[in-house]
Amino acid sequence: MHIRTAFPYETTHEDLWIPLADGTRLYARMWRPRTEEPVPALLEYLADRLSDSTAPRDAQRHPWYAGHGYASVRVDARGHGNSEGVPAGAETTEPADGVEVVHWLAARPWCDGRVGMFGISRGGDISLRVAALAPEPLTAVVTVCPADDGFGPGVGTGPDRAGDALLTTGAHARAAAALARAARPPDPAYVGEAMWRGLWTDRLEAVDRFIRTGPPHPAQGVHGGDGNGEDGAGDEGRGGTPGDLSAIRAAVLAVGGWHDPHRDAVLRLVQGLPPERVRGLIGPWSHQYPDQDRSPGPAIGFLQETLRWWDHWLGRPGTPAPTTPATSAPADRDPDPDAHAGADADPDAVAEPDAVADLGVNPDPAPDPVAAPAPDANPDPDQDPAPDPNPRTPAGTGAGSVMSEPLLRSYVMDAHPPATAYPVLSGRWVGDTAWPSPLVTPVTHPLRGAPVLVRSPQHTGVDAGRFRPAGDDADLPPDQREEDARSACFEFEVPGETWILGSPCVRLRLTLHAARGQVIARVCDVAPDGSSTLVTRGALIMSARNGRDQVTRRVPGTTEDVRLDLAAIGYAVPPGHRIRLALSSTYWPWIWPEPGSEAGFTLDPSASSLELPVRARESDPTITFAEPQHSVPLGVVSAPTLDEPRPEQRVVHDVAKGEWCLEAVPHHHGTRVHPDGLAHTEEGLETYSVREADPLTARARSSWSVRLHRAEPPGVWDARVEVHSEVTCEHDDFIASGELLCKDGDEVVFHRTWERRIPRTAGRRPDDDTGAPAERSTRR
Repeated sequence: MHIRTAFPYETTHEDLWIPLADGTRLYARMWRPRTEEPVPALLEYLADRLSDSTAPRDAQRHPWYAGHGYASVRVDARGHGNSEGVPAGAETTEPADGVEVVHWLAARPWCDGRVGMFGISRGGDISLRVAALAPEPLTAVVTVCPADDGFGPGVGTGPDRAGDALLTTGAHARAAAALARAARPPDPAYVGEAMWRGLWTDRLEAVDRFIRTGPPHPAQGVHGGDGNGEDGAGDEGRGGTPGDLSAIRAAVLAVGGWHDPHRDAVLRLVQGLPPERVRGLIGPWSHQYPDQDRSPGPAIGFLQETLRWWDHWLGRPGTPAPTTPATSAPADRDPDPDAHAGADADPDAVAEPDAVADLGVNPDPAPDPVAAPAPDANPDPDQDPAPDPNPRTPAGTGAGSVMSEPLLRSYVMDAHPPATAYPVLSGRWVGDTAWPSPLVTPVTHPLRGAPVLVRSPQHTGVDAGRFRPAGDDADLPPDQREEDARSACFEFEVPGETWILGSPCVRLRLTLHAARGQVIARVCDVAPDGSSTLVTRGALIMSARNGRDQVTRRVPGTTEDVRLDLAAIGYAVPPGHRIRLALSSTYWPWIWPEPGSEAGFTLDPSASSLELPVRARESDPTITFAEPQHSVPLGVVSAPTLDEPRPEQRVVHDVAKGEWCLEAVPHHHGTRVHPDGLAHTEEGLETYSVREADPLTARARSSWSVRLHRAEPPGVWDARVEVHSEVTCEHDDFIASGELLCKDGDEVVFHRTWERRIPRTAGRRPDDDTGAPAERSTRR
């Protein structure tokens, strides 16, 4: 990682309010170059906290873009961070608010009218959803690890599901964490002592929708079809509102990683958008930006790569934006800025002067403390190159246009022994000019043998790894031999080196032994020493094959042919290895076990097969990337602790009870101290237990606490949020209970408990608000 300190432009930064038409003000932080010339704007807009939670990440990226000539703006969604309003969820106001923000930025005198939007995870989702509303100034988008649910039939597999199976680790724990984060207060250091408490109590009264329906988080990682070879039509994802890919006029750079559960979204986007304004990039990464030095690598110069994208689509200062037959250049200004900025807003003001004064921000901001030296400075030659002679020269390693790259650039990983983390995975980059690619050929491997009963123990799946790995030491699946032993396995010889690129699928003839059940398929790479590395997987719930809004109970003894699509992957199987298909009837704790699934199913191998997408062994040596760069780190440090760190993941087996329990510590655990004295602590623990012979003993618990603390006067502040939740199951119902407790110092600001019984419908999550819930609550 190279920390860059010299840039073509000096930069400034300031905090400001962005007014919306309904009078709500969103809190924003902006970095921009010191220049008299109007410049394009880049927007990162999401439901998180720019003053603490994302501040370290923001400091790596936004000043870097500003140093290359862009105004780079980070905005908290309404009801989150320091923004006014209450959390309303992605399916209601977030995309519409985002459109207003895009227009407001385009109308500023320092902006040339062109806007780009970027983000990771939910930030990537909302970028797509704003683009689907087609605001004219929005010219280009970079979406990283998006879950593209809601963009019409055949596009997404839906939230918290895998082939309509209900996900556990992908839903329950993140629901508890999202509730805790939605309940965090604004920071009085930024919104003022007079405002923060009132904003917080209003926010807490509105988190009822998070308690009732769960936060809008999709978790479609183990990809699955509906049994008829089609993806489910997700319409309740993180973004919530159904969209239309054809409505997106902005150019889209879609980025993912083979160890991210949402990587199939990249392939759907490059297939569904016009090729003249979309490109895809998939590396070996987990759920993270590709320039992070985290498992698995190699990291790339992602900021430089995105700068090529912005330079191509947003143009240089003072020049027209490029146009294609499928898109038009945005107007230089919003013709009616007051329509987007609020009736009382000054369209030429960067921020409201009174608001700036309330924030304690100098209206004439001083240079950004991490800003670059002036272009005529003499930086240390061992630290940075001299400033670029042409400030807007594309910064990638190649000289060609970013649109001259292949439609899809993807990394085919070499075979590797099983491990829960990898510093670097070797492999090669390949380029495909179309998707589906003409260089990919489906190769079918028939299953052989007599009919076999598949009846897996309920703890099959404890070696699945994290649902959404982000580079921690225990994230990835360990050796799969124990999981394979709990499954029905079929093996295939590899005649020569075989490159798999795309989504494998299995076709199975099954006889069900209960009215409800599920099928899980894993493809593994078996080395000569017997070790088994997970390559990809998928799941299908049989009772949801006719739609996720109803339970379709099958008649026991019925034989059916089903198709199950697995998550896409890029993997090279070497000669001497074998490909193993492992089939199981349960996968806890990733997936809630179906009632009756202990009966399993009978597989007829003679009418079943595995289909692998085999790509021609042609790498592309022209696909190269620069060394990762960031701007100067913010200076956030992890607070030391005397406590022995809890294992990231631990499996406990109670032999007498036949019970298995998986304990997991969430990402970002611990205390981080910011330069302004804020100590930000998040602690969490997830536990998932089940008895090996009884699916109705499945239980998920999650505890999450957040503390925001300043100990130095005059800004002494101590706010706490605690969430405890549990989901258990019966044959026809889920039972969800929980508690939310918020404190200002020792004073209880809000306290609520709840308990709900939710009908166990195939298309319902355990936290959906259906039926007649029984509820207990107290408020203070």
